[in-house]
Amino acid sequence: MMDWRALALSLELAAWTMFILFPVGVWLGRMLAWRQFRGKALAEALLALPLVLPPTVLGYYLLVAFGGASPVGQLYQRLFGHQLVFSFQGLLLASIIFNLPFSIQPMQRAFEAIAPEVRDAAECCGLSRWRALWRIELPLAWPGILSALVLTFAHTLGEFGVVLMVGGSIPGETKTIAISIYDRVQGFDVDSAAVMSATLLVISLAAIAITFLTTTKRETLPYA
Repeated sequence: MMDWRALALSLELAAWTMFILFPVGVWLGRMLAWRQFRGKALAEALLALPLVLPPTVLGYYLLVAFGGASPVGQLYQRLFGHQLVFSFQGLLLASIIFNLPFSIQPMQRAFEAIAPEVRDAAECCGLSRWRALWRIELPLAWPGILSALVLTFAHTLGEFGVVLMVGGSIPGETKTIAISIYDRVQGFDVDSAAVMSATLLVISLAAIAITFLTTTKRETLPYA
């Protein structure tokens, strides 16, 4: 009843997306939180665009951008000998793009919540930027970072529109559990669809619970 192959692929996709977006989110989130530059509002709007675009629209543009007629698609095919679309690598790249707001925005808010005086004190103590990041900023921002990672993981598992447009439904390559649920419903296999839907429901509920717990913990931390 459970499509274990599709579930394993979804978990792999979610894990790789979360792993890649962790350093990207920390870097961009920290920069957007503390730096002022021309075009910052536009950059934040572009990063938030996947939140408001219909998944099929975003998937269409990614399909065009990664297709064989695009410079990106042609370069990838010359380097690796196969097309980027309808492959796990293309699906992973699309997953990273449509998960950008889920990873960057919570991390940005976490870094914004750190008082500027904390950074000034670290600088006065002679800490380098990297040591201050690892020893002070990351521990303070960790609840927000964890929330971002959990949300990214859960959102990747349940994404349908972008996955279908960019990856299609190739078993073992691009057929995720969300696509498998759709296929089972189309085939009137309601029982299997119900089992897989319940699995995603439990994972999503757990992700939301972890997010709220970490946020609450951050808000109740005492400040010196």
